[in-house]
Amino acid sequence: MTTPEPTLSVVVPMFNEESVLPLLARRLRAVLDGLGEAYEVVAVDDGSTDGTPAGLTALRAGWPQLRVLRLRRNSGHQAALIAGLLRAHGRYVVSIDADLQDPPETIVEMLRRARADDLDIVYGVRADRSRDTRFKRWTAAGYYRLMRRLVGKQVPAQAGDFRLLSRAAVEALRELPERSPVLRLVVPWLGFPSGEVAYRRQERAAGRTKYPLSRMAGLAAESVTSFSAAPLRFATWLGLAGVVVCGVLVVVAVLAWLAGATVTGWPSLYVAILFLGAVQLLCLGLLGEYVARIYTAVQGRPAYFVATDSAVDPATGPAGPAPRAAEDVVELADSLR
Repeated sequence: MTTPEPTLSVVVPMFNEESVLPLLARRLRAVLDGLGEAYEVVAVDDGSTDGTPAGLTALRAGWPQLRVLRLRRNSGHQAALIAGLLRAHGRYVVSIDADLQDPPETIVEMLRRARADDLDIVYGVRADRSRDTRFKRWTAAGYYRLMRRLVGKQVPAQAGDFRLLSRAAVEALRELPERSPVLRLVVPWLGFPSGEVAYRRQERAAGRTKYPLSRMAGLAAESVTSFSAAPLRFATWLGLAGVVVCGVLVVVAVLAWLAGATVTGWPSLYVAILFLGAVQLLCLGLLGEYVARIYTAVQGRPAYFVATDSAVDPATGPAGPAPRAAEDVVELADSLR
């Protein structure tokens, strides 16, 4: 007997979220059961080292719509999100973090908006971030301002990874050759009809943030280098500016020599060497970022490996043996060619 295709899939990537699991399950299940439609919750365990796997096993015993996808190792938030999206079965797929900063109750409005306006993408937009720290709000505003300037106005401001995608949009993501795309930029780039639903961002329900400053900086750097060649152009213009400045200094030096006003000293030479060295190192660093991305793409290694999927073997669930889905076999074969 085959299980009917769910109307809605909710993908929840999680890493060491043991403390928030009961709260998440209580609120999310209340919302989804109230829809009166077939659904599934795809919990993607991104190599957790705490009690998250055991907690998911316990929840699944009393929640048949919960599906647990376990990755072999910690592959990162975006990789876990992609793993869940590409394996979800629903006609609509919502992605949401486990920390409950994005309220599950907004999913109802997202689904209603997608159907009423025939939209393929509905973004959850943070209209109120007063619960975030001032530094968090400042850095987030700077990130979205930079992305909209580099990528285009199609990137919605204050929209993270809380969004609804239609089956057509998910299949379009599947066709992309990128191994680990930055979904905040790739999804708007797809060009599907889209809309927004505003909500108030909440405080983290439990546990600690998995996105410290270092990871936020890494996400910003990956976003820029994966979707824009602007830093390379900046390096080119910076190099040209260095050439112009050096040319001016050469003219000044020649004129001073002709006027007999040359004085032996190190400050001017010292400043010139520091300036040229800084420009060269900056340009090499920017070039290295792009070369690293090319190197990673040429390697062709999958961004993640699935250890278990409770939908593949419902009897054993996440604690059983580790079958590999057909998509993972294809990804592994491609990487070994």
